[in-house]
Amino acid sequence: MEKEYFKNFTSTGIILILLVLSFFLLKPILLSVIMGIILGYLFYPLYKRTKNLIKSEYISALLMCLILTAIIFLPMWFLTPILIKQSLNFYASSQQIDFVTPLKQIFPNVFASEQFSQEVGSAVYSFVVKISNSLTNIFSKLISDFPILLLQFFIVFFVFFIVLKDQEKFVEYLRSLLPFSKDVENKLFKSSREITTSIFYGQIFLGIIMGLLVGISFYIFNIPNAFILTILAAIAGVLPIIGTSIVWIPVVIYLFVTGSTYPAIGVILFGILSSSLENFIKPVILSRWINLHPVIIMVGMVGGTFLFGILGIILGPLILAYLLIVLEMYRDKKTPGVFITPPQHIQQLS
Repeated sequence: MEKEYFKNFTSTGIILILLVLSFFLLKPILLSVIMGIILGYLFYPLYKRTKNLIKSEYISALLMCLILTAIIFLPMWFLTPILIKQSLNFYASSQQIDFVTPLKQIFPNVFASEQFSQEVGSAVYSFVVKISNSLTNIFSKLISDFPILLLQFFIVFFVFFIVLKDQEKFVEYLRSLLPFSKDVENKLFKSSREITTSIFYGQIFLGIIMGLLVGISFYIFNIPNAFILTILAAIAGVLPIIGTSIVWIPVVIYLFVTGSTYPAIGVILFGILSSSLENFIKPVILSRWINLHPVIIMVGMVGGTFLFGILGIILGPLILAYLLIVLEMYRDKKTPGVFITPPQHIQQLS
């Protein structure tokens, strides 16, 4: 009996050591692997329809890779030169903008003191310069890290291809490893589908639409550097809590300060429309697929973003949902057991 216990203990120890070593081995590319898995799941329905038409798993998966390549790289190919040009223009113009004089004209009593005016001007100028320098550093880092980014993209596409082609085998193998009962397994996989789909459409896709909506107002009213502001608004729209207001409100303040009242009002109207999408339509989309309290979704997104970066928007709520499912099943005793009952000889050892 003791010998059997020692063998089980040794086997468990070896498995744990291998798992830890594998984690550190995969850590540099872990987020790329996860990204490939998520994209593979999102494209799987389209892959199945294509496979039914073409009757070839390999060609269908390869076609999905080509579609994903077009979605990612074609916009980058056409939009990157515009983004670089407007970033350079923004950097150059930020060195010459006079923020204090318009403020003095609007609030003469507040800016009566010359020292106060200089301090405000210095603070605003310092803030704008920091933003400009940050943009410059981002482009420099992208150029210097290009080989690494290329490798990360290759890993994403490789995992994406494998997940599409062998998703059913992958899920079956994963089920065989999980120590949960069948009912809990089904709930976990169902939760994965619901959360991934709802967050993709409710947070990511709708967030980009909100950013583009604000961007339309920038182009309509001829706001300087409209393209780069639209990109920033789309990114801010995807991020939890932040929203597009962090972009369009400073633009409105700038327009009012420079005396462009009508464009400022126009941007405000588009900004309110964008915010209404976030406040009214997004909860409807999220609640359509997912049975989680909005607070849990928000906390999961925020915590996940800090821990995993942009992928945390999906991973954070997913992890919390898994925890709540297991706790709920354990509490309500709706299944014979949350975990699979161990074999009789292991029960005797314990």
